[in-house]
Amino acid sequence: MNVSRGGRGTGKTREARGEASRRASTTPEGTGRRRPGRLLRALSALVALAGMVVFAVVLARLTLNASPESVPLTHVNLRPGRSIRAYLEQPAFVETVKQLGGNVVLGVPFGILLPLLARRTRGLVRVGLVTVVTMLIVELIQGALITGRAFDIDDVLLNISGALIGYLLSGRRLGRAVHPRTRRRRSWPRSRVRTAR
Repeated sequence: MNVSRGGRGTGKTREARGEASRRASTTPEGTGRRRPGRLLRALSALVALAGMVVFAVVLARLTLNASPESVPLTHVNLRPGRSIRAYLEQPAFVETVKQLGGNVVLGVPFGILLPLLARRTRGLVRVGLVTVVTMLIVELIQGALITGRAFDIDDVLLNISGALIGYLLSGRRLGRAVHPRTRRRRSWPRSRVRTAR
């Protein structure tokens, strides 16, 4: 008995495969959603860049202003948890919330804006690393150049916590929407259909 699979059937199969591959290339990870265009990605990156500039200005005004009256109270802290424990043990609740909560909130924009800038800045670890480097630089400038300010490792830890919270709450979702991951297509060898003679 002769079995031949060619002609019309093969042509239709190739057309169907071509249509399926075109659909797969326009949808990230088979989710059925179209990938955002270059214009949308460029616009999102521009908005994120503008947000980072605004955030940098606000960060500089909050952290790099001299405070001569605080000179007797400032001290360098290289031991993680020391300043946090001191704020938690003090009776002034409002001051504790202001210091600890303010440092956490200060890191949140990193977790939201960094994933929008570029695909390379996505990810929990990458957001954390960029935040660590940035905040260490800020703290070092504070301790070395600004009167009434000192380096405090706990401020860096609180900033990182805020960045990770911002990333988990909305930065991760926004980053995936603007810069979706594309699954690499594997080139499978075409199976040859043997015809019985």
